[in-house]
Amino acid sequence: MEEVRVDKWLWAVRVFKTRSIATEACKKGRVSIGGVTIKPSRTIRVGEVITVRKPPIEYSFRVLQLLASRVGAKRVAEFMENVTPQAQYELLELQRVSGFVDRAKGLGRPTKKDRRDLDQFAEDLPEGMELFDWDEDWD
Repeated sequence: MEEVRVDKWLWAVRVFKTRSIATEACKKGRVSIGGVTIKPSRTIRVGEVITVRKPPIEYSFRVLQLLASRVGAKRVAEFMENVTPQAQYELLELQRVSGFVDRAKGLGRPTKKDRRDLDQFAEDLPEGMELFDWDEDWD
């Protein structure tokens, strides 16, 4: 096999859950090769680096082997190499941690897990730095 469609390959190596989701991501411009957005029918070759934008980060994968059918999760490493920069994962972690601090309006009350995460975050702050100043006069 010399070439395979990019949507089929992304589904086969489990980047997307279904092939239709992979196709939709390509159509929306979230998949690119070399900075150029691509169509789902674009064929890929071994050695190309595919960038997939899944907000808030962009994942990058190097094609090691081509395949047309889905493989088990344990075998994915044979077919692709994750070359996503570490800074992208730090951005993901930062958003995960700050998710309960910057709660969007209308999402309702925080859950118990949100409260525990907020307490853990407040405990981890450096000495002398407080999250809230509860002694302030609100009048």
